[in-house]
Amino acid sequence: MDEQFELIMCIINQGFAENVMDAARQCGATGGTILNARGSVREEAEALFNISISPQKEVVFILIPSDKKEDILHAIYQKCGLNTPGQGIAFSIPVDDVVGLKKKTIEI
Repeated sequence: MDEQFELIMCIINQGFAENVMDAARQCGATGGTILNARGSVREEAEALFNISISPQKEVVFILIPSDKKEDILHAIYQKCGLNTPGQGIAFSIPVDDVVGLKKKTIEI
């Protein structure tokens, strides 16, 4: 497969993962995986960022073509960033290899 991919990961307060997926889908993502998680934070971190951090989290994994990364990250930040009730952080990492994906074929 010649196409390049990125994995976007978003850690967000519990109950806001669908907001992340809605923002990503509006920019061309086709789906993602949502995991329940529990965060740990020191009181110093809460004081540094001047926010209260909920321990119950969701982690969203979204595999996307590299050319959609900037738009999707920006949309997630706008809808679900640290200054929203979801208090999400998102980042991406490059993906070296992908198996199990098929290119869509268009019949004429």
